[in-house]
Amino acid sequence: MKISLSPATPEAWSGSVLALGIPKDDPQDLVAAMERRFDLQLSAWLKQKPFTGKSGDLASLQLLRSDCTALVLVGLGDAAEVDRNSLRKAAAAAARAANGQSGSLALHLPWGSEDPAGDAIAAAEAVRLSLYSDLRFRSKPEPKPCPDQLELLGQWPAGIDGALAAIQPVCAGVELARELVAAPPNSVTPSELANTAEALAKDHGLELKVLERSDCEAKGMGSFLSVCQGSDMDPKFIHLTYRPSDAVHKRLVLVGKGLTFDSGGYNLKVGAAQIDMMKFDMGGSAAVFGAMRAIAELQPAGVEVHMLVASCENMINGSAVHPGDIVTASNGTTIEINNTDAEGRLTLADALVYASELKPDAIVDLATLTGACVVALGDEIAGLWSGDDGLSEALESAASNAGEGLWRMPLHSSYRKGLKSLLADMKNTGPRPGGSITAALFLKEFVEAGIPWAHIDIAGTVWTDKGRDLNPSGATGYGVRTLVNWVLSQASTAAA
Repeated sequence: MKISLSPATPEAWSGSVLALGIPKDDPQDLVAAMERRFDLQLSAWLKQKPFTGKSGDLASLQLLRSDCTALVLVGLGDAAEVDRNSLRKAAAAAARAANGQSGSLALHLPWGSEDPAGDAIAAAEAVRLSLYSDLRFRSKPEPKPCPDQLELLGQWPAGIDGALAAIQPVCAGVELARELVAAPPNSVTPSELANTAEALAKDHGLELKVLERSDCEAKGMGSFLSVCQGSDMDPKFIHLTYRPSDAVHKRLVLVGKGLTFDSGGYNLKVGAAQIDMMKFDMGGSAAVFGAMRAIAELQPAGVEVHMLVASCENMINGSAVHPGDIVTASNGTTIEINNTDAEGRLTLADALVYASELKPDAIVDLATLTGACVVALGDEIAGLWSGDDGLSEALESAASNAGEGLWRMPLHSSYRKGLKSLLADMKNTGPRPGGSITAALFLKEFVEAGIPWAHIDIAGTVWTDKGRDLNPSGATGYGVRTLVNWVLSQASTAAA
């Protein structure tokens, strides 16, 4: 999709679909202007809809004209409360209304913030990501026509066009994450994730190292390897690296949980509602893959970024790990596995040890880790655990700028007692209450002291059944834009 800024007014613009944001308390100036332009009794028609301009209102009208074929009005709610998220939602609604029509889409919204470039980026991302459709697995795909050009109408300050260059790489990263999460587990296997990493390295100039089972054994990754004992699929420990062309001032590590399918092991998941969607248990790895794709294209200066994914399946056979087994992680910590369905943290444990050995300035891991986080925060907000205030604030700011919900949760050390084992150094799960906190505390044990670290639980946000705002039904690609924003912010800090 070609994206551009245009100084044209709605009255003068000519193209396929014209979309206008209308606040609830709008004096009807825009509506009156459209009545004059198109010779319509628009006000009377809107009353019949009814369309009042409240958030969520949408009115679409086909026009038998050569200069504009459709008019879309999107409610913005109270004018005083319109913010960047309001613009995102309006842009997404306009894109959905325009879906099915080819040509150009013009979007006129109240770009009234102190950061018009940020508003433009948010709206453009929302349009492109709303139009995403995954037809890869249809025998006879029938794609809908959709706009191939987006023009953002407004009085834009000079010199902000360059900011639009980041939109395409970031959206491509989100779309990659969506495709990885949505694909079935017989398509995205640990080996296929490694192949995806190889393609990214080749196409975008990244460095790649893939540790095979024997390499992981040599490094003592008993925690990770215990998870895949029952699978016919070989595990893959994937390490992608972006190196800037200039001097490195900061080294960052992104770690993603990479369970391409999770049966629960001998603590088997029961019921279709639990097991049939376990293909998305690699949502954390998808997010870091997508972020690395965008970062490689954006080429931030002064920051080196490593991506780690310990990928495998959690399956059952005669060799599968038993509840009660004791395994040893690569840092020497012994773990009693009291629940084989708490497998993600076992893979992340060795990944975090490996990450710490890189001596980074910060580590961030993303994982579809706990149902407890979904109970606490629902499906719009991910949970954030960290003992580092600076890192937490930077991630919260990055998520806010991306429009991705993120909420910092407590990391109380007193909950650590719930992980005590009678025989080993620790168990892999604690009591049911506070389960997402004890999961984060388990991970913390494998991060070297002194390294800023944050854990983001995306169990609720990685998928949407009904679709919401800029996310069509299915995989959301949550986390890509937050991670990219965070890495870019660290690059800016490094440059300063």
